[in-house]
Amino acid sequence: MSIEISDEILSATRMTEAEMRQEIAVMLFQKEKLTLAQASRFARMNPIAFQHLLASRQIPVHYDVEDFEQDIKNLREMGRL
Repeated sequence: MSIEISDEILSATRMTEAEMRQEIAVMLFQKEKLTLAQASRFARMNPIAFQHLLASRQIPVHYDVEDFEQDIKNLREMGRL
């Protein structure tokens, strides 16, 4: 599924596409609709950068089994495991 955000909406919010993605990802993470891994992918950020974004907003990180499994997968792909 694709969602198109018009230039009019981006202009009205004075946000870039990247900022809009981050805001949506943060909101869905806060509402526990997305895991940390899913939200960071949606925001097109690496998980550490997304965690820093959350920390800058004083949003606690909910680290669950799926996040742990994704971290293991990422470490294997990077050759660190």
